[in-house]
Amino acid sequence: MYKEVPGLVLYRDLGQDSILYCMADIFEAWEKKTSTKEELVTRIYQQIKRILDVATSYGFNRNLWQDYLAFLLITNENSFTLTCEKVGAGDGSVNAFAKNDYAIFKRLFHFDFAPIEKDLGIDCFTTITNYKSLPKKEQMYNQNVSEKVRDISDRVSEAESVDEIFAIMTAFYKQYGVGMFGLNKAFRIRHDEGKELEFIPITNTDKVMLDDLIGYEIQKKKLVDNTEAFVLGKKANNCLLFGDSGTGKSTSIKAIINQYYEQGLRMIEIYKHQFKDLSAVISHVKNRNYKFIIYMDDLSFEEFEIEYKYLKAVIEGGLETKPDNVLIYATSNRRHLIKETWNDRDDVETDNGMHRSDTMQEKLSLVNRFGVTISYSRPSRNEFNDIVLGLAKKHPEIRLTEQELLAEANKWELSHGGVSGRTAQQFMNYLLGKA
Repeated sequence: MYKEVPGLVLYRDLGQDSILYCMADIFEAWEKKTSTKEELVTRIYQQIKRILDVATSYGFNRNLWQDYLAFLLITNENSFTLTCEKVGAGDGSVNAFAKNDYAIFKRLFHFDFAPIEKDLGIDCFTTITNYKSLPKKEQMYNQNVSEKVRDISDRVSEAESVDEIFAIMTAFYKQYGVGMFGLNKAFRIRHDEGKELEFIPITNTDKVMLDDLIGYEIQKKKLVDNTEAFVLGKKANNCLLFGDSGTGKSTSIKAIINQYYEQGLRMIEIYKHQFKDLSAVISHVKNRNYKFIIYMDDLSFEEFEIEYKYLKAVIEGGLETKPDNVLIYATSNRRHLIKETWNDRDDVETDNGMHRSDTMQEKLSLVNRFGVTISYSRPSRNEFNDIVLGLAKKHPEIRLTEQELLAEANKWELSHGGVSGRTAQQFMNYLLGKA
């Protein structure tokens, strides 16, 4: 193994502490007899533990070694894989280096662990290459990643030639992309002081679809029309969903990412205190072959907060324009996002030389940066009843008659925040808890 791994060209930047490099070092020490058997066994078990950790996180099964190697192939961002993501495979000299690496991976996929197991008296490699994982709930791992990795693992393992592996991987990169953006729908960001900006996958996203949101057909159509144009590469606008709480604004956004994920839509959730990183986020994703929605939930600003200036700068842009593959979607309970005061309305000069009416116009201009604004208002009593009945149809275990159901729902809302989609869902949860 240690003779194979150094031959990697495009896929070599895995990090010196990667499992593959650590395994190669172990096999070199074993073959050259530079470590005791006890030391080798300890080092092997350390890497086996790491493989098991990765397998648990991503739901690997059967041959964990091959699944790990497939995971490396899928997630390694290099000049070749990123180019394939954008334009697919082409006729270039780089293909020779790619096929060199795929030949190495092919041999690693079928590496013979029997000699080292026999010499050291261990069977851990046999175990992980014939592994039966414990059944676990989907919330414990990312099913989407698991399915893709295991599919590539099986196909590469069964491939009879390097050319076949080349075709498998380049087609995957073109269809799904490479790295975490290729495997996940949604992300948060983390930017610790003194460190680089990180994108953290959100592994357990809500599976809600737009049809699950009962009513609000006009609002959903406006959102779908704008998003569909964006995904298809047409002109689209930043979107603001505003209105009463509990009316389905956030649910609509979550449903959109589920509906258009397969067409290359990804979502990055950003909080208000992270707005200073907006430019860095956009710079990181602007050349990727995906459409990105930067999502801001419950967006609003108090009069003393200035983070909205970062948002305005990004939306309007300075010398650098916002790329065509990025839009901003936000939800808010406030129509104008920034709290107004009566002082803002008095046209009196402030200490810094600005008229308060100018200050108000600057604040209100933020909402004008959103080309599509969609209002979500509280449902009427009849609409609330329709939502309750629609939700109840999905749960046959609720045995109440329609009349009983509506009577109970209307009693429930009186002490739980009034009529809204959220209140209706909470009422359903209450009934299901008793069923």
